[in-house]
Amino acid sequence: MIRFLLRFLGLMLLALAFIFVIYDGMKSIADRTFYATALSQFWIEVHGSSLQAAQAAVERLSGTLWSLAIGPLLEQPAAAIFAALGALLIVLGRKKKPLIGYARD
Repeated sequence: MIRFLLRFLGLMLLALAFIFVIYDGMKSIADRTFYATALSQFWIEVHGSSLQAAQAAVERLSGTLWSLAIGPLLEQPAAAIFAALGALLIVLGRKKKPLIGYARD
């Protein structure tokens, strides 16, 4: 059941990454310049106050964690982040290869 859930969430994240590729591509073609939606921009458009609350909570925990790890991650293209997370979840949820010639207990 957990494997199915991991694969399902991975496929949903890959689909979301594909949507961002199409969205950014159409926007780039229309304006004749390159656009890549940052993850922080997407988060602000979906629910901006939760980004500010998350930043405040992480900075309270460790001030350098936000500026060195999370901040640069949020400035990456959303399509790349969602594709990487989706691929990771699919790999984690894959079925084990059957052992040939061995009995599995």
